[in-house]
Amino acid sequence: MLMQKIRIGMIGYNFMGKAHSHAYRDVPFYFDLNVEPVLQTIVGRDEDRVSAAADKLGWLSYETDWRRVVEREDIDLIDIGTPNHLHSEIAIAALEAGKHVICEKPLALTLKQAKAMRDAARKSGSIHMICHNYRFAPAVQMAKRLIESGQLGEIYHYRANYLQDWLMDPQYPMSWRLNKEISGSGAHGDLMSHSIDLARFLLGEIAEVSGMMKTFIKRRPLDGTAPGDGEEPQYGIVDVDDASAFLATFENGAMGVFEATRFAKGNRNANRLEVNGSKGALRWDMENMNLLQVYLDEEKKNGLEGFRTINCTEEEHPYAGAYWPSGHIIGYEHTFVNLVYELLKGIETGRNPAPDFEDGYRNQAVLEAVEQSARTGRWVKLNV
Repeated sequence: MLMQKIRIGMIGYNFMGKAHSHAYRDVPFYFDLNVEPVLQTIVGRDEDRVSAAADKLGWLSYETDWRRVVEREDIDLIDIGTPNHLHSEIAIAALEAGKHVICEKPLALTLKQAKAMRDAARKSGSIHMICHNYRFAPAVQMAKRLIESGQLGEIYHYRANYLQDWLMDPQYPMSWRLNKEISGSGAHGDLMSHSIDLARFLLGEIAEVSGMMKTFIKRRPLDGTAPGDGEEPQYGIVDVDDASAFLATFENGAMGVFEATRFAKGNRNANRLEVNGSKGALRWDMENMNLLQVYLDEEKKNGLEGFRTINCTEEEHPYAGAYWPSGHIIGYEHTFVNLVYELLKGIETGRNPAPDFEDGYRNQAVLEAVEQSARTGRWVKLNV
């Protein structure tokens, strides 16, 4: 039986380009599919760098203009890993050209853009996903099973923090991630978008928020002009948040506490969550992504109450059976492999997997509501 080839055009080649390329190359090794991903072409504005990336990451060709790739008849799927301000234009053009689309998070700069992308996806009939890869850690999927089964009872609290520290040096140079016109926001869109998606995945929709946002370092040296290079430094203005936090109420009545920052010393990628219910609780931390801590009332006995740690590498744990024997750990890259498996299976079957552009739109609505609350000092109700 001849496999259908899914020919991919990937726009962007840095951090996410590497992660996505690895996933496309490895997914057939772990999962049985009736479609075959083909790394057809990769896109970047700098010809020397994108050419080198194509060779290193295994792409058949490269382009320097994304518009040419969207128009090409030998491309079936557009993968968008560009800075945030380009997501909307590329995605809508690709959908209108009949391509399937996967887009990095956050979906857009604004809710208006996100709605336009969502509407274009609905109209196109194409498969579309937003790349919230943390949903696809086996431990997170196991947490979803436990919550849906009712074993935690009525959910009272959702607690999330996403902590990094890579921006704490005041001499770290300006980049697109610190420019609102290009990124939309700082830690809020970069990190908090993941926390919001995980919360919606596990508990459902958020109804109301009250937020605050803070910028600690308001100017940074432009690249190549940092002190010590023999010239007077030139500075750029940081106009995005370094940290954001908000309180939330969920539609199911639970309350939530969220925090995201790139100024938490010693935290490299501490994406953490905790769920407290009437019959039990669970905890998860991306820095120990295979481990899920679970407490269940039904298991109380002989003074041994407390959280127990489950290594989610057993065959019955979601996705884990595709990899190694029990206790043999998988890593960050496999969250992308699992996501790409769902994407390709969606293209194969014609059924759109989650998270899709509807999820991206709803995530964006929460992000924007928190920003509105931070500006006004008031609670903001979601209206999507």
